[in-house]
Amino acid sequence: MGSQPWETPTSASRSCNKPRPSTRSGNSSLLPPNYLYAVGYYDTRMSALPKQRASKAFAILVPAVSLVILTLPAAAQTNYFTDWPAGTSPAEVGKRVAEHFVTSPHADPKHIVYQEVCTWYGALTFAQLSGDKDLSAKLIQRFDPLMTPEGSHLIGQDRHVDFTVFGTVPLEMYLETKDPKYLDLGKSFADRQWENPTADGLTRETRFWIDDMYMITAVQVQAFRATGDSKYLDRAALEMVAYLDKLQQPNGLFFHAPDAPFYWGRGNGWVAAGMTELLRALPPDHPRRARILAAYRKMMQALLGFQGKDGMWRQLVDHPEAWPETSSTGMFTFALITGVKNGWLDPATYGPAARKGWLALVGYIDQNAEVTSVCEGTGKKNDLDYYLARARRTGDFHGQAPVLWCASALLR
Repeated sequence: MGSQPWETPTSASRSCNKPRPSTRSGNSSLLPPNYLYAVGYYDTRMSALPKQRASKAFAILVPAVSLVILTLPAAAQTNYFTDWPAGTSPAEVGKRVAEHFVTSPHADPKHIVYQEVCTWYGALTFAQLSGDKDLSAKLIQRFDPLMTPEGSHLIGQDRHVDFTVFGTVPLEMYLETKDPKYLDLGKSFADRQWENPTADGLTRETRFWIDDMYMITAVQVQAFRATGDSKYLDRAALEMVAYLDKLQQPNGLFFHAPDAPFYWGRGNGWVAAGMTELLRALPPDHPRRARILAAYRKMMQALLGFQGKDGMWRQLVDHPEAWPETSSTGMFTFALITGVKNGWLDPATYGPAARKGWLALVGYIDQNAEVTSVCEGTGKKNDLDYYLARARRTGDFHGQAPVLWCASALLR
């Protein structure tokens, strides 16, 4: 990691991405309930910390903290992801959210929808990484009725990214249990996705919405992990580069679609998470890895400038007047945590933002282990007010999923 050619943003490059000053600055009523307690240690922008916490963390003035962090060797910077305030550790939070998922009804009584798939996947990886065999068993028990004649109708068969991503879950179950019935089911979705590809080699499910950059990637990467067959990685990488070429803007962020020129929070979150999952799997010598890594770093650099002082990102990333939104914050935080831990990002630059994002996100989880302030399901539309007026949900799987991805990344 010491030889990694960091692409650390300069002050000049950050300033071009910096949002306008928020009129909400200093309004503590808009902060999540745990924020003031949780965010503290590495936030060099806070003018003061409670005395007892400041003395525990550092015996120096807050403005000097950034200088100390920047001089630490990379190996010493793992403290960004340790020493969690009570109730905010990934083990505690992940357990609460995953157990809540086990007892939750299906999001849609007609079929399993993509946001439930993403939450299921996150719960499975969390259970495996935390060594919680009881939780793993309960998550599999939730799935097994879908493999019966009575339950199979819940598995959507439409040839659409939102239904094909279903294969991610049985493929994860195969990786953890080695039961071939899960492999056969999961792989069938990954293989079907590339039947009769376009002349460019892309899946017929391609539609150039940024959401797809996670949906397509997830099932293909999982098929690679389960089989070791590099064709799945090649498909995912080809698709990713096509979307990057079409949708990433000069500032590093992504329009929702070519005809929806808005930096929608969760849409950009899907991109960040998709690139992250793909980079975790791509070998260093893959011909498309450098292109994807460069796009990932460009996006992460842009996101630094748009993270609020509260640790959150907004419903529209570049609109400080938009409300703090949890699903996007969780997805960006997952990408940052993974990048720092894998050596793709400079720890001194990105570690504080990742920690701050996690602790802010945890503050939006209520007493029922449900994530609040989650943007409702959102189609593309060339209308600014449409995005700004989206409803906020509580307990929506769109928000539960990235909490579990973050907890898994912190344990990984």
